[in-house]
Amino acid sequence: MKTDILSPVTLGFAITGSFCTYSKILDILKKMSGMYHIIPIFSEHSSSMDNRFHKASDFVSQVQEITGNKGLFTIQEAEPIGPKGYLDALVIAPCTGNTMAKLYHGITDTTVLMAAKAHLRNEKPLIISVSTNDALGMNFKNLGQLMNVKNIYFVPFGQDDYVKKSNSLIAHTELIPDTIESALKGKQLQPVIRSPFS
Repeated sequence: MKTDILSPVTLGFAITGSFCTYSKILDILKKMSGMYHIIPIFSEHSSSMDNRFHKASDFVSQVQEITGNKGLFTIQEAEPIGPKGYLDALVIAPCTGNTMAKLYHGITDTTVLMAAKAHLRNEKPLIISVSTNDALGMNFKNLGQLMNVKNIYFVPFGQDDYVKKSNSLIAHTELIPDTIESALKGKQLQPVIRSPFS
């Protein structure tokens, strides 16, 4: 495990249950591992549910190995993010529609949501990398409202399959580092809405 905590930016990286994006998440974590001191934060589903893409324990092990840090797995572990204020920025990637909806409505019933609530109290950037099949449906209002909340920024996104899943949006995860750097300066990376995925 890494011991250097003097990196320029200490980044919380919170993972929720959009399992189909996990390969992209592992790739971007590898890219960012030399750029930031990364603290992984796992939702209860991401750390415990085996799925057709990954075995949960294998995925958790890979994330911890890449970041060099033990993850946070419980609400109790995430709560001190607020009073200790040790994160410079927090990314939720992937951020499911369920998490996005609860975040906007102030519901704090998972480790990731506690981390977000605790971090926002410190008025530091929260970056959302959306991945949900209902972003242009039932969750459209939540996405729109969150885009107008102070200190919340979005990784640019697009429709991943506008023919078969017309309400689905997914973030361009390769833009997470650029979004972080922009958010640390208090600016939303533009354009937010990008061309559809091929």
